[in-house]
Amino acid sequence: MKLTKEITASISDSVLCWLATSSSHNMPNVSPKEIFGCFGDDTIIVANIASPQTVQNIRANKNVCISFIDILKQKGFQLKGKAEIIEKSSSDFSSMEKVLLVLTKGNFPFATITKITVTSAKPIIAPKYLLYSNTTDQEQIESAKKSYGF
Repeated sequence: MKLTKEITASISDSVLCWLATSSSHNMPNVSPKEIFGCFGDDTIIVANIASPQTVQNIRANKNVCISFIDILKQKGFQLKGKAEIIEKSSSDFSSMEKVLLVLTKGNFPFATITKITVTSAKPIIAPKYLLYSNTTDQEQIESAKKSYGF
């Protein structure tokens, strides 16, 4: 599935994502990730900074779900796909690493990268947008700032 402009913009606007994996025994795990980005037309990459459970689960079960939202707009996406762990010895590692190093500024070392080939996407939006169809992004931002004390 090709990543749309809306999805790539949402990724740029998000400071965290949540990566859900499952073990070989179908035990779920969800882990916040701070260093992630787009790579090509259908791929999300995530730096594995302190993620031993995530890496172990992906090696056992490649099905993943990654979600991210703009916390003020309260809009984002849930993407599902197939993941693989990219080692430093891989020919793709260097080009992926360059994308992620821009985000880490070299402050967070990572030994592997999770590469997610996206197969489906659906939007995540706050219920207020659904219940009150005239809600604007700006109104939602102001409401969130007030709630969060910004």
